Amino acid sequence: MTDAPPNQPRSGAQAVERALGVLRCVEADDGGVGITELSQRTGLTVSTTHRLARTLTEAGLLVQDPRSERYQLGPSLVVLGEKAARRLGYQQALPLLEELAAATGESINLGIRAGDEVRVVLDVVSRQPLRFNQESGSRVPMHVSAMGKCLLAFGGDIDKQIESLGDLVRATHRTITDRDQLRAELDLVRERGWALNDEERDPGVRAIAAPVPRPGGGVLGAIAIQGPTVRITDDRLPELAALLDETTHRVAPLLTAPPTS
Repeated sequence: MTDAPPNQPRSGAQAVERALGVLRCVEADDGGVGITELSQRTGLTVSTTHRLARTLTEAGLLVQDPRSERYQLGPSLVVLGEKAARRLGYQQALPLLEELAAATGESINLGIRAGDEVRVVLDVVSRQPLRFNQESGSRVPMHVSAMGKCLLAFGGDIDKQIESLGDLVRATHRTITDRDQLRAELDLVRERGWALNDEERDPGVRAIAAPVPRPGGGVLGAIAIQGPTVRITDDRLPELAALLDETTHRVAPLLTAPPTS
């Protein structure tokens, strides 16, 4: 992302894209980001980056630490996030995910598609001392995620879904990086109704996920159960798949219903 030449008019969309680029950079760094670093990451000039950061700060979308002068996500995002979670039905869905966590003893995620990635929008952490969880707000490449496989398999024509992906980057020795193999995997997911991430992103971690169906066809998101391979064994998969099927169908109307006052 670079500044436009002086003779090229700046569009409103370009300004929005730049502002979003700054927000994404700050989102990705829990320790905050300085102007010079933001400029380098976004490819914008320091002056443009500073102007965008100040505008976002004035709107409460960013906040600047007065001592370090580094920028972090601001309080307005908390308000916006809470309103969005309520209006999209995520708050109503959370108790059902907590029920699933209690029934399985494992961590639970609800994810949606964000480009080539899965964006985690809800998480419930397992109470087990040995556990794996993915925090809300984090992103995971589609092809290494059980939720991602569900979103791809039930998101329309499988060939088109695969074509829309970028490089299938290898995360572990079990990652699927061949598109023909991924297509066969997605056909299987569509046939049985659930997906498995078998140590394809993190060694020693397994996840099973099922799609949240959209009324009339398509998919709203996906719900995953994830934990260590020593507990998510092959003999547990039918039981976990059945629990997921029940939960996803209970969650679906909550994500499509208008919020209660």
